[in-house]
Amino acid sequence: MTAEGFLEGRRLQMARGVLLQCIMGGYPPARFYGSDDSDLALVPDPAQIHRLPWSKQPRAFAICDADELTGESSNLSTRGQLKAVIARYAALGLAPVVATELEFFVFAPSPDPTRPFQPPVGLDGRREDGHSAFSVSSNNGLRPFFSEVYECMAALGLPRDTFMHEMGVSQFEINLLHGDPLLLADQTLLFKHLLKEVALKHGLTVVCMAKPLAHTPGSSMHIHQSIVEIGTGRNVFSDEAGEPTAIFRHFIGGQQAGMADFTALFAPNVNSYQRLCHPFASPNNACWSHDNRAAGLRIPASSPVARRVENRLPGADANPYLAIAASLAAGLYGIVNRLEPSEAIQGEFEVPDNLSLPCTLHAALERLKRSQLAKELFGEEFIEGYIASKTLELTSFLDEITPWERRVLAAQA
Repeated sequence: MTAEGFLEGRRLQMARGVLLQCIMGGYPPARFYGSDDSDLALVPDPAQIHRLPWSKQPRAFAICDADELTGESSNLSTRGQLKAVIARYAALGLAPVVATELEFFVFAPSPDPTRPFQPPVGLDGRREDGHSAFSVSSNNGLRPFFSEVYECMAALGLPRDTFMHEMGVSQFEINLLHGDPLLLADQTLLFKHLLKEVALKHGLTVVCMAKPLAHTPGSSMHIHQSIVEIGTGRNVFSDEAGEPTAIFRHFIGGQQAGMADFTALFAPNVNSYQRLCHPFASPNNACWSHDNRAAGLRIPASSPVARRVENRLPGADANPYLAIAASLAAGLYGIVNRLEPSEAIQGEFEVPDNLSLPCTLHAALERLKRSQLAKELFGEEFIEGYIASKTLELTSFLDEITPWERRVLAAQA
């Protein structure tokens, strides 16, 4: 939209079906979004209008709510779903607090999708070989890129906690500061957009796939969650003596009750399961533990005031609004219904059958299809539309024959 049109308050409308557009560009049948495919209004959030510092031509980025023309939020909007979950907490005098940890890879340009990604050539003329995890000098070869990333984050008001090289080849992680869930979802979306745009300026490619390289750790989007009392700001996961509360237990119980049903919301793509089924600290289970990275739900070592639950299932490819909404909704379900979690696990462990999660997109969608809990928390229209869109994507993937099949199976009798 032109700046003039935006400043005049001109309403921007969009077909309802666009919210269910699949990643290849197609749409499920119109019955999933209304046979008329009527319009929605895109209503900008005044707090989320940003001048883009990397663009020479003046441009702005406005994060919008997708509202029905009657004024209420569209059931198909993931941002709207997250706002609804936050409102359910507020009705109980509670406010969730989250932080996201986003991992990503920086690669050289890769115009041929049949070839594996390669790390970029750094200022020293060499490609990283994968021995730089957690090194203080590991991103020196990409210093111009990261310098502009930091500058753009500051210009956009994106506060960062820590930035580090992760375990993979040319893989990095940022920890965003904890805060309001909607704000953190907006910041995560904006940061991913920033990364890709700045990378293009520097002749690089940023990839937020869950598992872009074989035999290498995938990229996660861990979600740290706590709950405070509105008015006092007290963390309700800890009592006055600093001990865990019943609400803390019930929140974990709810997370466990929802993780298998919601796996397709946390792991939305075929590639997501490459990360989960070849785990490098990316557990595909609903176990919980005190500071054990093999558990899907980890309680990091912290003071009582910072007691929190880390959901380690979502990948970097997850929709931040939907992943945060699903995780918080499951926790609130546990609080309201006073669900008790399983026993905490420590050390080496085997995952009980009732705490294992779907390990393919097909299995995850079938589980979501059967889930009354998902329909109760997010509405039948959203869940059925989401499944329809993701089924199109899965079918498109299965329509192709992979290089592995040609390489290994063609010679079989």
